[in-house]
Amino acid sequence: MTFEEFVAARLPTLVRFATALTGDPHLAQDIVQDVMVKAHARWRRIDAMDRPELYVRRAITNEFLSWRRRWSVRHMQSRADVPERPVPDHATASADSAEVWQQLSVLPRQQRVVLVLSYYEGLSDTEIADMLECAVGTVRGYRSRALATLRTALAPALESR
Repeated sequence: MTFEEFVAARLPTLVRFATALTGDPHLAQDIVQDVMVKAHARWRRIDAMDRPELYVRRAITNEFLSWRRRWSVRHMQSRADVPERPVPDHATASADSAEVWQQLSVLPRQQRVVLVLSYYEGLSDTEIADMLECAVGTVRGYRSRALATLRTALAPALESR
């Protein structure tokens, strides 16, 4: 597959993935663009891999994890800016989604990445560990701490319903 074919087929999915990580569609586009520029220079080697998209997603994840060191952006946009799939009850789902995204945005980056890769991308613990270059137990620990934080933060809102 040529680089142009890969970009034409996968770019919307990659931008949506990056938007889920960052919470900011503009930052997500910047990250994907930076990664794709680097990938273009190495495309022959990347295309020879079994799963070139996994390599590119990993590069996007790594770029996201390091973006605060290089950029002065220090805030997350509202969940409303993230492209969404259709939901049955729009009003309730939007309110719940915005609240969850707000809580998700304050999690440490590693924990947020694990949740996005697990629940948004559907990757297994092993795949996430490979992507983040850490142990499977570390992935599980990040997920456990992130979910505990979200449960604590969202409990008052859920109890009031």
